[in-house]
Amino acid sequence: MQKLVDSHGRHIHKLRLNLLDACNMRCIYCMPEDTKFLSRKYLLSPENFLQITKNLTEFGVDEVRLTGGEPFLRSDIQEIIEKLSTLPLKKLGITTNGIELNKHLNYLLKTNLHHINFSLDSLNENTFFHMTKKNTLSLVLDNILKAKELGFNIKINCVVMRNYNFSELEEFLKLSSTHDIEIRFLELMKIGIAQDYFYEEFVSAEEIINTIKQLGYSIDRIEMPSDSTSFNYRVQNDGISSNLGFIASETQAFCGDCSRLRLSADGTLRPCLMIADGPNLINLDFNEYKSILRSLIEKKPLNRIEKIERTMNQIGG
Repeated sequence: MQKLVDSHGRHIHKLRLNLLDACNMRCIYCMPEDTKFLSRKYLLSPENFLQITKNLTEFGVDEVRLTGGEPFLRSDIQEIIEKLSTLPLKKLGITTNGIELNKHLNYLLKTNLHHINFSLDSLNENTFFHMTKKNTLSLVLDNILKAKELGFNIKINCVVMRNYNFSELEEFLKLSSTHDIEIRFLELMKIGIAQDYFYEEFVSAEEIINTIKQLGYSIDRIEMPSDSTSFNYRVQNDGISSNLGFIASETQAFCGDCSRLRLSADGTLRPCLMIADGPNLINLDFNEYKSILRSLIEKKPLNRIEKIERTMNQIGG
């Protein structure tokens, strides 16, 4: 097995697989309500995903996360996960909005997919609807707790927006404490439609931390791997004890330690969330991988690229 290490010493070993751009929510920072999705005929097949990922494991990729859109909208999602479960991966995970999860938990227990990240931006029914255009909050919460009870490793991702859910910080801390689930607060990013109202809605990780302190919580830093997307704290106050992470892509970017590649639903391999272009790996001969990967990882930026016009669902946030 070869290792992918770029000229800056970054060990590239994580892969994000964007299974499709379609979604059953319309989160306000992700896509317009009238979005047109990529035709299914252009999406990689389960065999494509398996072969490409298998080839990449020969170059040291050992952690894979499935993203969308909403990955559970793929009719062949079970086949994809079962195929990827045959690979020598240290970690296989998925990011989901949780709506469809209850239909999939039974077979997931028999696979190597043990890590589920949920996108959940509000615990208030009205706010949840305004942010997602769906009345499914209770269903999503039920599915999160079902997955937790079954032993899956659970995290909740919340994009904090000033005029929507900024007032809910303490409610998320209580949820974390009650159910022992890590909550991660994400900074809004200059991606796609979110650029239209970025400055009026943006809340920095620093402001969130200061607000939590003002609520009377103690905050103690937890050591994380150098290539972690989040920096984490143990947050405690009056019987509440929460594991809290921050993904501060705008104000505390982690580009210098980034270890990820991203495979788009059409087979394009990209070096960064903020870069739209890359080589297409469909039907690429394995002997061509080495030179292509060596060239690609050198295009990973050391500093944050300011913005990208493509929407979040297209690039697999």
